[in-house]
Amino acid sequence: MKIKGTCKRCGREFFFEQAIAAGGRCPWDGESFNADYAVVLIEAMRHAEEAGTLLEQALEDIAAMRPAFTLDASSVQAKTQASIAALNKNLITQG
Repeated sequence: MKIKGTCKRCGREFFFEQAIAAGGRCPWDGESFNADYAVVLIEAMRHAEEAGTLLEQALEDIAAMRPAFTLDASSVQAKTQASIAALNKNLITQG
């Protein structure tokens, strides 16, 4: 899974892999996304992409088996959507 974000400072989009390669910094303005927890952030970004890839593949595998059940999308997406909503809050004072 390729996760894309937007820097809250410069407003430019980036992929997690770019931020990881930049040492937890915005690949465009060079500022740290979290100076106090850069190593932890990088590891969490890696885990998110890896876990997303595993989830996508597992769901594709399940769908390919054509099982006699459906999925409740909210059971898969609810916590993810809540985390994304929390990340989308603008916590940086601009101007």
